[in-house]
Amino acid sequence: MDAARSIFRPEFMNRVDEYIVFQPLDREQISCIVRLQLERVQKRIADQKMKIQVSDAAVQLLGSLGYDPNYGARPVKRVIQQNVENELAKGILRGEFKDEDTILIDTEVKAFSNG
Repeated sequence: MDAARSIFRPEFMNRVDEYIVFQPLDREQISCIVRLQLERVQKRIADQKMKIQVSDAAVQLLGSLGYDPNYGARPVKRVIQQNVENELAKGILRGEFKDEDTILIDTEVKAFSNG
């Protein structure tokens, strides 16, 4: 609040009805957000009868790449899109990932067949 008061004029501060101060997300919260975003990816590829398995190391890596205390969880979505979704799409287009495959997302993306 003191920072806002030092930047904005008192006339503006008096017009604001409510103040909400956000605390920065910690790494554990970022990991939870990574898992939620990866569940969204799973739902999208389920139409092609594919599954993803995600290792804890991958969650930690994606969380580290997407961690920015200034921007919260916004970078996480971009990191997952660039490092997971784009790689999955490339693998599907190249024919590396097929129907019924389970794709392991670790620090690398690999496919293994269920059968």
